[in-house]
Amino acid sequence: MVIRNHSPIRILVIDDSPTIRELFTALFQEAGDIVVVGTGATGEDAVRLTKLLKPDLVSMDIRMPLMNGLEATRRIMSECPVPIVLISTEAEKTHLNYAFQALQAGALTVIGKPSLSDPASADKVIQTIRAMARVPVIRHWNRKEPEKMDWGLAGGSPKGWGDLPDKNPIAQRLREASVLGVASSTGGPGALASLFQKLPSGFPLPVLVVQHISFGFTAGLVDWLGTQTKLSVEIAAQGGRLKPGTVLFAPDDFHFQIGESRQVELTKAPRFKGLRPSANYLFESLARQFGSRAAGMVLTGMGDDGAQGLKLLHQAGGLTFAQDEASSVVFGMPREAVLQEAVDHVMSLDQLSSLLEKIQQL
Repeated sequence: MVIRNHSPIRILVIDDSPTIRELFTALFQEAGDIVVVGTGATGEDAVRLTKLLKPDLVSMDIRMPLMNGLEATRRIMSECPVPIVLISTEAEKTHLNYAFQALQAGALTVIGKPSLSDPASADKVIQTIRAMARVPVIRHWNRKEPEKMDWGLAGGSPKGWGDLPDKNPIAQRLREASVLGVASSTGGPGALASLFQKLPSGFPLPVLVVQHISFGFTAGLVDWLGTQTKLSVEIAAQGGRLKPGTVLFAPDDFHFQIGESRQVELTKAPRFKGLRPSANYLFESLARQFGSRAAGMVLTGMGDDGAQGLKLLHQAGGLTFAQDEASSVVFGMPREAVLQEAVDHVMSLDQLSSLLEKIQQL
């Protein structure tokens, strides 16, 4: 049992199953640093009790009577914002779509319900709660304009702020690339939907994505994103080729990289700080195979994954980007990429989306 030095995490448990509520209550109390301050069975309970109890985090199912987890997330994030972790059954496709819409509405992550026969799944829930409980979600919602920052990059302030004119040199440079790699974690599903939403099927670049998400949810994310964009969205397969207008996702528990023949390689190489897939493998391979003809983006996410690989891509002459703090749900991954001097341009999510739209017009 691990006891943390600061105050316990106050959690609200919402699930329509009394058995699951009892299981979660026992699981969290056993952790030693988590206190269950209330439980409820419906989305209405979630909204009411969040306002009343002001918990540090809400754990919530997506399928519930009267008001489901999607609508409850929308209400909570607009009326009393607090970190939300969705704990759902990944096998149910319809409810997975609701879950990803809830992530777009402000929930932080979605994970599978733990199994009594699998202690590792219970540990995963505890670790996720601990990681997400301190995420400052309040300041990321209802903010209309990003604040400008001086990161001390070469040339002064980060390049990329302000309007993107029609003859934008960044867009022209990106248009010359052969491939775009993207890394994202917490907040990533919603960010990816915003990034790809307006792109046409004839988008000129193949896009390769490493998104950190709980095991078993990648296929659901790919299906949902396929409804949000005209691009073709697929899970990468061994030996697959890169195609313009196609978004390839790293599959569960495989590193995703591009080999010498510029085909997809999936590998069970060692985890990077517990992660497989890690975006470092993808970015490093793009640096090797494409050099200055590759581009990379690090979007919202917790931790530092992708920074090392993006730095190699940057050193190889590739074009590199990081999402700015104001538009990130969690600024950990972009911040680390900036601090490692791996980034050419720091931009808001809207600016990155606009940039991708513009290259189609060149």
